[in-house]
Amino acid sequence: MTGIDPATQTELEAAVFRRLVSHLRNRADVQNIDLMNLAGFCRNCLSNWLKDAADERGLELSKDQSREHVYGMPYEEWKQKHQTEASPEQQARFSSSQAGGH
Repeated sequence: MTGIDPATQTELEAAVFRRLVSHLRNRADVQNIDLMNLAGFCRNCLSNWLKDAADERGLELSKDQSREHVYGMPYEEWKQKHQTEASPEQQARFSSSQAGGH
């Protein structure tokens, strides 16, 4: 992104993150295991990355707070409302990808 100053680049990247989080909140039908199997990351990864960024800056953000930010509600509530049992096929694909060094 040549020609864009660092502050504007940060603003653009932050807008993309907010849009991704909003998109994932609206697509509760897409399970985390599907995201992991297809893209190698999921909502939990995003919340962990958010917490890592806060930690790097010396800001207090708990794991529960970062998850609530990404999920739009407490994680346990999201799981009760939206999480389904992973199929044997999903679990096998996940296990296979983890063995490959994810």
